[in-house]
Amino acid sequence: MLKTGFDNDRYLEEQTREILARVESSRGRLYLEFGGKLMFDHHAARVLPGYDSNVKVRLLESLRDRAEIILCIYAGDIEKRKIRGDFGIPYDADALMLIDGFRSRGISLRGVVITRFDDQPSAISFENRLKRRGVDVFRHYYTRGYPTDVDLIVSEEGYGRNDYIKPSKPLVVVTGPGPGSGKLATCLSQLYHDFRRGIHAGYAKFETFPIWNVPIKHPVNAAYEAATADLRDVNLVDPFHLEAYGTTAINYNRDVEAFPLLSRILGKITGDRSPYASPTDMGVNRVGFGITDDHVVRRAAEQEIIRRYFRYSCEYVMGLTDKETVQKVELLMDDYGLTPESRPVVEPARRGLSERESEDTSDRASAASLMLKDGTIVTGKGSGLMHASAAVVLNSIKKLADISNDVHLLSPDTIESIRRLKRSIRILPLQLDLEEILVALSVNAAVFKPASDAMAKLTELRNCEAHLTHMPSPGDESGLRNLGINVTCDPLFSSGRLYNT
Repeated sequence: MLKTGFDNDRYLEEQTREILARVESSRGRLYLEFGGKLMFDHHAARVLPGYDSNVKVRLLESLRDRAEIILCIYAGDIEKRKIRGDFGIPYDADALMLIDGFRSRGISLRGVVITRFDDQPSAISFENRLKRRGVDVFRHYYTRGYPTDVDLIVSEEGYGRNDYIKPSKPLVVVTGPGPGSGKLATCLSQLYHDFRRGIHAGYAKFETFPIWNVPIKHPVNAAYEAATADLRDVNLVDPFHLEAYGTTAINYNRDVEAFPLLSRILGKITGDRSPYASPTDMGVNRVGFGITDDHVVRRAAEQEIIRRYFRYSCEYVMGLTDKETVQKVELLMDDYGLTPESRPVVEPARRGLSERESEDTSDRASAASLMLKDGTIVTGKGSGLMHASAAVVLNSIKKLADISNDVHLLSPDTIESIRRLKRSIRILPLQLDLEEILVALSVNAAVFKPASDAMAKLTELRNCEAHLTHMPSPGDESGLRNLGINVTCDPLFSSGRLYNT
């Protein structure tokens, strides 16, 4: 059974109180940089069972009378079409999704900042698209003199070159679709412009990971290292905090390395000493106080480390990351005595593959397993009719609906009709992927009660765990994502073909 280890209400109360205290201490306006994902923070939900992936938005909803959003996106990410892994969409599309989310919740969007703008054609096109839909867009440029020449950075030739965004509320939340979006630079640029106008303002950072008040070797902090292995992030004891207060606090290398420079810039902008003695001081992070069951959180975080190992292993064979990234997560797994097989759904899927290969040694041999919320593991095998992902989902909802294995939710004639269509318009492979199976199931549910009963159980697969013996096709990947299934896969291609239509 899925257990919870986190109290959202306690976290909301703690975090809201701390943010309001920071707004008050800023004596004017607070720029609050949001680290991590503001909406749909699935990493946090996986490592903190019970965590609402949109709890940060709930917090902003409660503060919407005092808060507004500045959304940052790096022009280079627009140009190279950087993809958000958990949704499979580019960062510019993610930015649009965030804007829709803010609007639907009544949270004010002050504008979008395109950071490190350098006349990139895709960035200009994105800017025009937003402006024509009534969204204010601002340009920020590469900060001249950064990171060594503070006098140039804090001048008209540095932050002064950037467009100024005139806020209307005391709390300005600065967020973006991913790391490197330019959130910190945007906050500092705004501070520069405010102080030039005689407006007092402050800066703080909304943090989630690493959690400063749990041990550095706690699996939940190790899971953060695994999630950012490609960025080479490393957790460490905050030396500035230890020196200033004599207490241990956990932070990570980039914040610690940047702190001396950030303190100098803040002092230069405000004409006073930085209000913070350590990077941990800058962070508003009360997530540790929401943990209610440390054992549950530890086990969940260990599973996330294994998920990241499989993800980076697949990205490596696809040429999207390097071997060092995979090796870093392997070392983390060793530290906690974990192996790929420590993930309960891995071995059942691989056993299914061995059985399948004994029947068919073609490159289509594949298998999958899925663990239901009561701990039951269901398996499925690829065949000439459908992919393993589709088979395991159908078998799982039959199990949940108490439908006999002898009952076909989709008739062979229906599947063969779709295969004939794919063959006639030259779509390969002919086997149905999960998305195609779900569409066929929805059609059959209108005339076949067992199909309708099984389809009603699809929502119970959300947050279930699954493993594939191969990397999923786009249709399988999209279907699994839409169902909310946490899936991993072995770093093997499902076909010997280099190109699929």
